[in-house]
Amino acid sequence: MNNSQLLKGTLEGCVLLVISQQEFYGYELVTKLQQLGFLDLSAGTVYPLLQKLERQGYLKSQLRASSEGPRRKYYDLTTSGQRQIQKFITDWQQLTATVTAVIEQTGGSKDGAIERKK
Repeated sequence: MNNSQLLKGTLEGCVLLVISQQEFYGYELVTKLQQLGFLDLSAGTVYPLLQKLERQGYLKSQLRASSEGPRRKYYDLTTSGQRQIQKFITDWQQLTATVTAVIEQTGGSKDGAIERKK
């Protein structure tokens, strides 16, 4: 499984978490996510996700003038988005606990080596 498959299910929650800290415009958000470790993330992934989250009611946007060129669309969290973050955190904690338990019970290690039980 590659990182993009794992990322698909978690990026939405991570975007909401980052935006919960402050308003962001698209490119600024991409840069912030890259700084946080999503190194291969592109604007082509983030912009459609922002539109989707806004359609779902988790984000609201506002166009603002920019001294560096055209107006920018800033995104902020809605009350529904705050609730979605709590759901994401709960779901993520349950999933990671389950996967960690499976890894530990099957002899997996941090380096990815598996020891077969005899």
